[in-house]
Amino acid sequence: MRMRGENQKLKLLYLAKIMQEQTDDTHALTMPQIIEELGRYGIDAQRKSVYDDLDALDFFGIEIIRDKIGFRTYYHCGSRDFEIAELKILVDAIQSSKFISEKKTEELITKLEKSLSIYDARLLNREVKVTGRVKNMNESIYYTIDAIHTAISENKAIEFKYFSWNIKGEEEYRRDGASYQVSPWALHFDDERYYLIGYDHEKKEMHHFRVDKMRGVEVTASKRKGKSEFSRQDKAKYNEQYFRMYGGDVQTVTLKCRNSMANVIYDQFGHDVHLIPVDDDHFTVKVSVAVSSQFLSWVIALEGEAQIAGPESVKKQMRVLLEKKFVEE
Repeated sequence: MRMRGENQKLKLLYLAKIMQEQTDDTHALTMPQIIEELGRYGIDAQRKSVYDDLDALDFFGIEIIRDKIGFRTYYHCGSRDFEIAELKILVDAIQSSKFISEKKTEELITKLEKSLSIYDARLLNREVKVTGRVKNMNESIYYTIDAIHTAISENKAIEFKYFSWNIKGEEEYRRDGASYQVSPWALHFDDERYYLIGYDHEKKEMHHFRVDKMRGVEVTASKRKGKSEFSRQDKAKYNEQYFRMYGGDVQTVTLKCRNSMANVIYDQFGHDVHLIPVDDDHFTVKVSVAVSSQFLSWVIALEGEAQIAGPESVKKQMRVLLEKKFVEE
C-alpha cells in the first residue's frame, strides 16, 4: 500500500477522478472540499497547485466550470462524452436485449455508469421491463462476434460448428458435428438477434447463420471466397427478402391490403415499395421476399387485412399451410 505522499505524482489523475465522480451540473465542490478529497488519497495539495491542475484538466478536455456564489467559488465538471439521456437509451437497449446475458448486462451498465457522476449514475440503475424478453445465458456470443469482425477485417474465412436445439433442450450439431467452412461478409441484426451473412464453402452459395448458434469460431489462414456472389447482392434488399432471416425461395409476391395496412407494409419492407390503389379501401404492393412459413404466418397474423394476390404458387403454399391442424382435437 502506498504511503502518504507517494501519490503526489498521481495528483492530476486523482483530481480528474474526483471531479468526474463527485460533481455534475447539480453537484459542485469548493476548493477546501477538493483539497480534502485529495487528502483521502494521501495527496497533500495547496490551493495554487490545484488551481493550475484544474486549468490543465480544462485544457485537456475535461470541462471544469467555476461558479462564484457570494465569497465562495464552486467547481464542477461540465459536458461529458455522453449526456444522461443518451446513456439512459443505451441502458434501456442493453437491458431489453435478448442476446446479452444478465451478467454481461450488469457489467456493461457498470461501465456506462463510470461516464457519469455518482449522483447521475444512480439514475441508470433502473430495470426495464419488456414482456416476453428472455436473456441469453451464453456469453460466448461476444467472442464469436469479435472473431467474425477480425476475419472480415483480415479477409479470412472462419470455421465453426453449428447447432439446433433438440426436444431435450440440448445442442444438437448439424452436419453430424462436422465444421462449417464459411467466408464471412457481413453481420446483420434482425428481430433482436445477430446473423452472419457468409459464403458457405461446401454449398458454394451465400447463407445466413444465427450467431448465437455458432460454436468454436476460429479464424483460419484461408482467404475469403464468394466476393462476387456477395457483391451481386444488395445487402439491404437481402435483409428485407429473408423475412425474419428464415430461408425460402426469393419470389416477388403481390399483396392486396386494406389502406390501414400502409404503415405496416412500410415498416416491414421500407419506403421503396410502391403502393398501388385498387379502390377506395385497398391497395396492392409487390414485395420481394423469401417465401417461408414465417412470412406466411406473418400474413395470417394480419387477420385478412392483407391477402396474397399472387403468384399462384405462393397462394397454393398458403392454402397448404392453412389446411394444417394447429389445435389438437
